[in-house]
Amino acid sequence: MSDIRIQKTGASDVIASSDGTLTLTIPIQIKRRSGRKLVTLPNGGIAKARPWDTAATPLQLALARGHRWLAMLESGETKSLREIATLEGIDSSYVSRMVNLTTLAPDIVAAILDDALPNHITLFDLAIDPPVLWEEQRERVKYA
Repeated sequence: MSDIRIQKTGASDVIASSDGTLTLTIPIQIKRRSGRKLVTLPNGGIAKARPWDTAATPLQLALARGHRWLAMLESGETKSLREIATLEGIDSSYVSRMVNLTTLAPDIVAAILDDALPNHITLFDLAIDPPVLWEEQRERVKYA
């Protein structure tokens, strides 16, 4: 059976007992940051965060909203962008701009999800009147 104890001090150590169990001592600290627990390593660094622990960027959230709203339209859950705007309590032009993001080239979408777009590219650049052709979208973004 596992038994985890957190001690404030100590060095790394492995102790074998006569009953065959091992006691492993690892000097770590658990700190709270923004309501989450993080493991602090002996060298003072913080253990690598899991991908799902990082907050989504505004562009990623906008892309997700656009796809969700498009799915609502395609499934028949709503009849129009105006109805979605009413349900969400937001402006219908905002809804249409976010739905525009669903027409972006796959490599641009991947760059948004990987947070790899240059800092000068804004949501406005991508959502307002995006070109229909993917090559023209790539020229506008100029991240390649």
